[in-house]
Amino acid sequence: MISSIMPAQLPAGPAARTVYSYGVRAGDQLHISGMVAFDADANIIGEGDIEAQTEQVFRNLKAVVEEAGGTMNNIVSTTTYLADVADAPIVNAARARYFTGDILPTHTVIGVAALARPQFLVEISAVAYLGDLPKD
Repeated sequence: MISSIMPAQLPAGPAARTVYSYGVRAGDQLHISGMVAFDADANIIGEGDIEAQTEQVFRNLKAVVEEAGGTMNNIVSTTTYLADVADAPIVNAARARYFTGDILPTHTVIGVAALARPQFLVEISAVAYLGDLPKD
C-alpha cells in the first residue's frame, strides 16, 4: 500500500506547484521530502535566522511523521542540506531536542551552493520506519 501524506500544518501550494508529496508511505516506510522553513501559509519562518528556520523544519518533519501515525522516534535516517556548513552545530542542537529515543537516526550533512529559494538556509529530508519501534 502506498499513500501520500499531506499534513494540514504544511502549505499545499508549494507541493502542488512543484509536484510532490510531503511524505509517501509505502508499507511500513515513510519517505519525507526535504522540509524547509514554511509555515501553513507558505511564509518563510526565520528569514536570515538559521536557528528559527531549523526549529520550523523540525516542526514540519514532526507534522509529517505524526500525520502518518508515527513519532520522531520512528525516523531512522535524515539528510541535512545547509547553505553554510558552519551552521551545523545549530542544527545538531535542534536534533538533540527532537531526537531523544534510545536509537538515534543516521545523519548526513551536505553543504550546498543554494536551496530552492535564496532565503532558505536549511532543508532536511528523512526516512521513517512505522513498524514496531518504540513510541514516545
